[in-house]
Amino acid sequence: MNRAKGLVGDVLANTSEKVQNSRMVTEVQWSELRRDPKQVARLAEDGVVRVRRRDGVPLLLIREDRARSASDGAINAARALRNVLAHLPHDLAARALMDEFPWVDFLPEPERGQFVVDFARAFQASAELGEWSSVARVVYEWRNTAFVFTDPVLAEKLQEPLEGDFGPVPPRGD
Repeated sequence: MNRAKGLVGDVLANTSEKVQNSRMVTEVQWSELRRDPKQVARLAEDGVVRVRRRDGVPLLLIREDRARSASDGAINAARALRNVLAHLPHDLAARALMDEFPWVDFLPEPERGQFVVDFARAFQASAELGEWSSVARVVYEWRNTAFVFTDPVLAEKLQEPLEGDFGPVPPRGD
């Protein structure tokens, strides 16, 4: 019994707490999780536990109901954002996104609207899947497109026909 109390005390003594996303995150070492998993589980009742590993990326231990709640919140926020952006004129929606993505200003007007559509769709899909790489990809691709338009000579050159070119790509029929 005293040995068990000692382990609990060790786990608590060796944890550190950090604030992440306005929540307290308790950190423990992998060895502490192996030594006293019940105590680490008790820590997870109070918030997120980051399990540090010497040979890998840290793991997060979080209660399933909290993870589900966070996911549901992200999905609802994504649906609301998509709906708001869909009901705004594209130029107004693009201006709203320019605070976060100032390079949108370099895109020609029709492309700004398409960026808004692509961003909103990727945001909602990412929230529903819990996989955010598609938003990162959309932002990366559109930022590079904006970069091309910062150089009028390059933009003009890239719009010239290539040998064996089959003509312009027709607009997408979303």
